[in-house]
Amino acid sequence: MFKRWLQTTTVATVLALAPLSAMSAMAQDAPKQGGEIVVTYKDDITTLDPAIGYDWVNWSMIKSLYSRLMDYKPGTPDLEPSLAESFTVSPDGLTYTFKLRKGVKFSNGREVVASDVKYSIERAVNPKTQGPGAGFFGSIQGAEDVTGGKSETLSGIETPDAGTVVFKLSRPDATFLHVLAINFASVVPKEAVDAAGGDFGKKPVGSGTFVLKDWTIGQKLTFERNKDYFVKDMPHIDGFTVEVGQEPLVALLRLQKGEVDIAGDGIPPAKFLEIKNSADGAKMIVDGEQLNTGYVTLNTKVKPFDNVKVRQAVNMAVNKERITRILNGRATPANQPLPPLMPGYDKSFKGYAYDVAKAKALLAEAGFPKGFETTLYSTNTDPQPRIAQAIQQDLAAVGIKADVRALAQANVIAAGGTEGEAPMIWSGGMAWIADFPDASNFYGPILGCSGAVPGGWNWSWYCNKDLDARAIAADSMSDPAKSAERTAAWGKVFTDIMADAPWVPVINERRVVAKSLRMGGADNIYIDPTRVINYDAIYVNQ
Repeated sequence: MFKRWLQTTTVATVLALAPLSAMSAMAQDAPKQGGEIVVTYKDDITTLDPAIGYDWVNWSMIKSLYSRLMDYKPGTPDLEPSLAESFTVSPDGLTYTFKLRKGVKFSNGREVVASDVKYSIERAVNPKTQGPGAGFFGSIQGAEDVTGGKSETLSGIETPDAGTVVFKLSRPDATFLHVLAINFASVVPKEAVDAAGGDFGKKPVGSGTFVLKDWTIGQKLTFERNKDYFVKDMPHIDGFTVEVGQEPLVALLRLQKGEVDIAGDGIPPAKFLEIKNSADGAKMIVDGEQLNTGYVTLNTKVKPFDNVKVRQAVNMAVNKERITRILNGRATPANQPLPPLMPGYDKSFKGYAYDVAKAKALLAEAGFPKGFETTLYSTNTDPQPRIAQAIQQDLAAVGIKADVRALAQANVIAAGGTEGEAPMIWSGGMAWIADFPDASNFYGPILGCSGAVPGGWNWSWYCNKDLDARAIAADSMSDPAKSAERTAAWGKVFTDIMADAPWVPVINERRVVAKSLRMGGADNIYIDPTRVINYDAIYVNQ
């Protein structure tokens, strides 16, 4: 939702949307300037192209490499102009006019102009880019012509001069300013994209807080401070190195030795209590709620998951309480796509209870009294394979023999985005964390028809035209007076979708990050609601 929503939302609701209290940020000392840090991940980074990258690891890096018209105050869900100096919205909510900051430069030295904004969003929408972000921009006039291959330009984006961008929408869109703050709206220079020859994701050029200095595939990425960034004293650190190929346990040991500053994959469950109870545990652990749901996708294009009774039976077969125990209680069982902190979450909805007998009965009704064989994909970073094995055991108890295929994250994402390839995917390690704090973000990319495309993130390949129409109607309620009605409408979409059971909502997981003792900054910039880790705002206590 946009600024008018923020003005009509209670303080309690805004704070509830943040994973940790914003008050902790106020209690921090002034950030220190300078220093470099080391961050580790097990899996390599696949791309830094903002039109394509869409996993929780590269999301934070992409955020810092590029600028967007809008952005969020660090550690909060509060929108503010960024690359834009100011904006206005027409009374009917159909025209947005942005004035750009003057003098902002790409890292190649050229000034950012309005035509760059238009090009970048058209590139994100163009199916030739093969990115998953097109659906976010569906309210812009001409979006259907671009996604349908009839045009390469969006008629609803105008650039009357180098410092002005005008968006004309085909319908009011309560989320539009949020959309202009997500990575897919990042502004890039066309000449750099063309020069990269299809490899822009390895040769990024942006106007964000950092620039990519070096990338040794399979080993590390080095980022350095953008000395020309348009916000004074941002970022705080001089640079950071991301080391990949690091097992989480090894990374944690190195962090304890002072060789690593942030263990990006978190604390493995086997080490959590040891670290928590250690002398420095309270200073090393950042633990907070997030707008997150972990789920199993059931590919509706693959037999027997094209049968709704089979999908409902699988929902009843999974013991979610056991999975929370695997995570040391750092999660709660889920029964619907929305997480509890998200407006629209229905506290009264019960979902599918764990019931082995009913699951078997439903499978028999569906024509599978003896079950069937299938494949369950998972990432290969602990504890995800163990959770997948727990789900495998639950399925075996109702007669479903699932082969667990634990792969690198990039391979799981590729399988999910290929129609007919992955019957089931446990989303752990990639579980949906909100791009922005609005219920709509849990629909379009991962359950809506616009996400059920090659390279998309709707890995159930579920498309319900009636629910899509209801979703559009809900997002068209841009009048603040209708905010309660809109929230209720979205909530009903998500509970109604469970009748079709394209997912098994499994858990709402807390995020736990381990940081070195020298790291400064409020906890809510290490579990940032829109960035995961906010590289712009963290600093080193020197």
